[in-house]
Amino acid sequence: MEDALTFLKDWTRDGLLPWSAQCAAVKHFGTSHAAMEGLALENGLFPARYQRNRNMISTAEQLRLFQSRVAVIGCGGLGGYVIEELARLGVGQIVAIDPDIFEEHNLNRQILSTPATLGKAKVEAAVDRVAEINPAVTVTAVKDAFCLANGFELLAGVQVAVDALDSISYRLELAEVSTAAEVPMVHGAIGGWYGHVATQMPGDTTVQRIYRHWVAGKGIEQQLGNPAFTPAVVASLEVAEVCKILLGKGELLRNRKLSIDLLEMEVHEISYEVPMKLVDAA
Repeated sequence: MEDALTFLKDWTRDGLLPWSAQCAAVKHFGTSHAAMEGLALENGLFPARYQRNRNMISTAEQLRLFQSRVAVIGCGGLGGYVIEELARLGVGQIVAIDPDIFEEHNLNRQILSTPATLGKAKVEAAVDRVAEINPAVTVTAVKDAFCLANGFELLAGVQVAVDALDSISYRLELAEVSTAAEVPMVHGAIGGWYGHVATQMPGDTTVQRIYRHWVAGKGIEQQLGNPAFTPAVVASLEVAEVCKILLGKGELLRNRKLSIDLLEMEVHEISYEVPMKLVDAA
């Protein structure tokens, strides 16, 4: 790969490697965009496509994002935006998990859905979309429902699991598997004008406590529906949490839930810290 590295360095200007040079290298050396991006970042060359990251994310951190593997469980309203943003951020490997196909009622809010993709598997649309916007990112499509039976296998090698589900029962199963597999979980939920986000690290029980009064059913989304903007807002907050986990920086929404009301434009923080007396008793 020395010749390829020399090729990339010759095209780098002010520390930035143009996308056109990456494409030329891929063609000239008969390799993949992922291989070229990894080679560049490992040698301190910053792909120009990420230059607006550079003031907040170092080259070493961009490499860490590229070397990361994130599972997105659910590829609809929340999941589509999560996948889009992770790919644009430069997360190198995304596992897209969803058993469903696109239907007409998805068109108002699910960024991966178009009239042309109606009837198409959501995970296949995710693969196609990421290939279009960032070919250096690898998407593994899993057209199946996440559950206790397959959860450990699906989270193998994953650094973060992103909850983009619309079922509380499956969400609780994801929380259980994530804890057992010692994988951080970023939880998001939406309904109408409202949404919330929380991050659950292994050993925490935030998600279980959020839904401690749940009995049955999918949740408030079924009653309130969802407009175009709510999933975009909540998904973006989820991706911010994923980025912080992968880079080990910033303050996470751990043991707390950020509750968002877009109708009144209010944001509230709800604590799920375990009272110290309970910790002492345990």
